[in-house]
Amino acid sequence: MAQKQVAGPEIERLIQLLAKLPGLGPRSARRAALHLIKKKDQLLVPLAEAMGVAVRDIGICSTCGTVDTCDPCTICADPKRDPGVLVVVEDVADLWALERAGAINARYHVLGGTLSPLDGVGPEDLNLASLIERCGAEDLNEVILAINATVEGQTTAHYIMDQLSHLDVNVTRLAHGVPVGGELDYLDEGTLAQALRARTRV
Repeated sequence: MAQKQVAGPEIERLIQLLAKLPGLGPRSARRAALHLIKKKDQLLVPLAEAMGVAVRDIGICSTCGTVDTCDPCTICADPKRDPGVLVVVEDVADLWALERAGAINARYHVLGGTLSPLDGVGPEDLNLASLIERCGAEDLNEVILAINATVEGQTTAHYIMDQLSHLDVNVTRLAHGVPVGGELDYLDEGTLAQALRARTRV
């Protein structure tokens, strides 16, 4: 039996678009749409205005590949950043996560994904050529590969290390192993094995 339409096409389109967002299924999208409609002046109108500004002003930084309203982006243009350290991340979300942690005051390079031959993603599909170019042109002391510990992430990290092997730059990777506050009994075997291999002197 066909599902009956309970609202006009404009509301149905809003629900369909919201349902495409990560973490929102059809039911959550309906709830979100209804909440926006009920709070039209406080939420829906400002959100629509913010979306219009985002469409008009947000672009990709030509230097590092992050998103911002200026080019070069806020991070690349910040003179207080350490120019000798470059952190390589898969995605803008990873960059934002590292910035929230506030553990390093470096500059970044966003790859836009990872190498995945099975999915047809090769070096030419990522922001890799510009990374190699930056590493050769800029006076870097260290390149930190802050790439996820997945099979694709490991493959990408090895590819980058090979491409940078001829340069006089220290290439490091994030430590993998026991998380802060983690209990050994709850960790998987791969994480435990990596933690043992990467153990440090105390």
